[in-house]
Parts: sequence; C-alpha cells; structure tokens
Amino acid sequence: MEKVVEVVAALIWDKDKFLICQRPANKKRGLLWEFVGGKVELGETKAQALIRECREELAITVEPREVFMEVMHEYPDITVHLTLFNCTILQGQPRLLEHHDMKWITSAEIHNYEFCPADVEILKKIIEAV
Repeated sequence: MEKVVEVVAALIWDKDKFLICQRPANKKRGLLWEFVGGKVELGETKAQALIRECREELAITVEPREVFMEVMHEYPDITVHLTLFNCTILQGQPRLLEHHDMKWITSAEIHNYEFCPADVEILKKIIEAV
C-alpha cells in the first residue's frame, strides 16, 4: 500500500457563503474546484500547515478552529487523508496567488461547480448542515 498523504483544507464562511478555489490548469485535477489548503509538511501540525497554505495561496491569515470533517480518498496517483477545518480570516482579503479562480458560493450553488472527487462527501455534509 502506498503512503497516505496528509492534506489540510479550510472551510471559510462569510455569512451564508463559503470560499472555493479553482485549481491551476497545469496541475493534476486542473481546473477542478476545491477548498484552499495543501499538504502537511514534516514537523508541522495540521493547523500550522493550513495557516501556511492560506498565506501562500490567498495571502490571508486564518485561524483554524474545529475539524468540520475528515475524508480518506484514493486518486489514481495519490491517496490523501483530508482534514477540513472551519476557519475564520484574521487578516487580509483573499487574493489569487496560485489558483485559477475563486468564488464565494452558497450551498445551493455547489452543483454548479465541478469539485475534486475527495471533496464530494464534504459537500454533501455542507448541504445537509445548512
């Protein structure tokens, strides 16, 4: 069995909308939508990794709070253990530093976007929770 990669992501709400980001075209799963985040690096906690990723990708400082959901997903090239945290933005306005696009959407708009397969279970839970 291949190594499982620890990945973290942020569920950032602004009233009834949450932030989604579109992957760069040149990356694997290019142009699919996802939550901002990335791989946990050696020596980092999940919260530290998420703070770093949000700073690198969107130029914002976030405060990770409770875990919204955890998902294990096998892609053809990688197996990820994704931990999605509820987050608040402490500083900055999201800016596109790495992603192709970003949007604030309501749970009712989820079906208008094509998400990474690992996010499908999470999106179902968001729809149920709202």
